[in-house]
Amino acid sequence: MDGRLWRTEPISYRTPLALLLLSLSSIAAVWWWLATPVSLVRAPIDPAARLECVSYAPFRGDQTPLIPTTQISAEQIAQDMAQLAKISKCVRTYSIENGLDQVPELAGKVGLKVIQGIWLGSNRLKNLAQIAIAVQLTKEYPSVISAVVVGNEVLLRGEMTAADLAANIRSVKSQVKVPVTYADVWEFWLRNREIYDAVDFITIHILPYWEDFPIRAKNAAAHVDSIRKRVAVAFPNKEILIGETGWPSAGRMRDSALPSRTNQARVVSEILDLAKRENFRVNLIEAYDQPWKRDLEGTVGGYWGLIDDQARALKFPAGVPITNYPAWKLQMGLGLGLSVLVFAVGMLALRRRPWSPRFVSWLTVAISATAAGILLGVAADKMIYESYGLGRWLQWGGLLAAGVASPLLCAYATMSGRALPTFLELLGPRPFRTGSVSTVLLGLTLIVTALIGAETALGFVFDPRYRDFPFAALTMAVVPFAGLMLVNRPQEGTRPIAESVFAGVFVLSVLYVGFNEGPDNWQSLWTCAIYLLFGITLWRARAVQIPE
Repeated sequence: MDGRLWRTEPISYRTPLALLLLSLSSIAAVWWWLATPVSLVRAPIDPAARLECVSYAPFRGDQTPLIPTTQISAEQIAQDMAQLAKISKCVRTYSIENGLDQVPELAGKVGLKVIQGIWLGSNRLKNLAQIAIAVQLTKEYPSVISAVVVGNEVLLRGEMTAADLAANIRSVKSQVKVPVTYADVWEFWLRNREIYDAVDFITIHILPYWEDFPIRAKNAAAHVDSIRKRVAVAFPNKEILIGETGWPSAGRMRDSALPSRTNQARVVSEILDLAKRENFRVNLIEAYDQPWKRDLEGTVGGYWGLIDDQARALKFPAGVPITNYPAWKLQMGLGLGLSVLVFAVGMLALRRRPWSPRFVSWLTVAISATAAGILLGVAADKMIYESYGLGRWLQWGGLLAAGVASPLLCAYATMSGRALPTFLELLGPRPFRTGSVSTVLLGLTLIVTALIGAETALGFVFDPRYRDFPFAALTMAVVPFAGLMLVNRPQEGTRPIAESVFAGVFVLSVLYVGFNEGPDNWQSLWTCAIYLLFGITLWRARAVQIPE
């Protein structure tokens, strides 16, 4: 490294001011880039050209069908139907439970058609009850219900044999006057060809994000078209309805498949354009975000909706630029403020302990301030989307708090000439403990980051499928630790056991996670890089006895 970075000559305040201006410029430039809107071939939701159909579930907020007693009121469903009638011609339901048996009546009042779903599972008596109610609804609302879907992904779940499913389909067909179908992931149609003979038309699910080999957003529409044509060759002479397709607006990456608002808008726009050009029907999943699905599928499960759950507002209003960060100016402002505060803390430390800092000390502060300023808005955004339930709010809130505290406390320690504290200084025997309040706070921040970081790292090793990558908040916390360890590391002392164990956990996790997630997942690569940096930082820790 250039020796000038490590010089010991006094540095004037022009140096931190120049670095501060560079930091603020970098934060503003990155946020301007992050907020750049996308251009689309057509508006995803155009009131002048209503959607063919959308999947509908009525659950809001804490409401969930996982609690059998949940019952949605007619008033709530009526509000949804009135809103959906402005953007769609039809809604697809999946069951008649939890108040969904009210949908045909309420949809008919606002001019919506209904593709009525019958939920089948392993419970035969419950299946018969579902079928009986759905058949009765088709007789009561013949002008509203346009088709019946007998079973949804029951073969995928392994809850019924193909022979039993075909028998149920034929039973329903004998009782209704509307077309009857079955809906499943496209591979299961190809594996169970006998279902083809039982249905009036084929309903396939094509979800590029959830494929065994996930599809990048820019290739999603082409993938849908390719699969549709493949199924058409296998099953000629019957219409093929794309019963589910879409893209999530939030959640973790799978290979190169990135959930985001702009990617969701792009995928929906391109699939609808394709359907119009090639004249096939599409049902989008789904009308509203469904928070309850996060219990089953992680964050990504709750954000497939075209309409936000809480605000009940379209994510992509016609004529409004589509960006991943609609509140980017606020997020940028908060980041700029945090950067200024980090520099101010560094200068405050110098006023209390006047000495001549090296250039590398201010450079370390500048890097920490810039990283934190850029990532604060991203980390806060991720916390809001990824926190479901008290446990997640505490976890991600604690990590974000550590991400904010770390650059501030490390700036103070860097300019005070103090080293990154070890766990022993907080939890060890008396000879190692410190009486400094700022050191204790920094040590607590380090411990919180290590605990949450280790939990997430081990989670990606043992149960990774639905876990979110904490790259933003973790980077905010770890980069200042690493910088402080670099410039003010004790030259003597013993290597603490606790830090060594955590370092081993992070390094070993990186080896597995990087391989398991693959080279196309930048969220994984970024997170692994921070795990590795944190592991190296903890491995270099040294515990020094404090004189009485």
